Amino acid sequence: MSMLTIDIRSLRDTLDDAVQAMERLECSQPHISFESPELLWKILTGKRWEILRVMTAAGPLALREIARRVGRDVKSVHLDVHALLDAGLIERQDNGFVFPYDAVHVNFLLKAG
Repeated sequence: MSMLTIDIRSLRDTLDDAVQAMERLECSQPHISFESPELLWKILTGKRWEILRVMTAAGPLALREIARRVGRDVKSVHLDVHALLDAGLIERQDNGFVFPYDAVHVNFLLKAG
């Protein structure tokens, strides 16, 4: 099973880990990090989560098919799909858009002050 982990980390920490992994030639589970919970929720709105849900392990999907599966109009889905593309969460292929993972794990800690 391929799983994407989404977490909240500083850009510096993310870059440090990438450098260390390249030095060890280590290939770990795919990660996408956001610098703050606010940025994560700005990019991953409820409607965009729904798009990821219907795309999970579905293979390449045309934009119209994604819109049909989430029950929304193509224009608004187009905007959300491009936001997910820009964030690196989905990919564009010749035959459609793909979310190449079977699962998503979100990892962050909310604590006082």
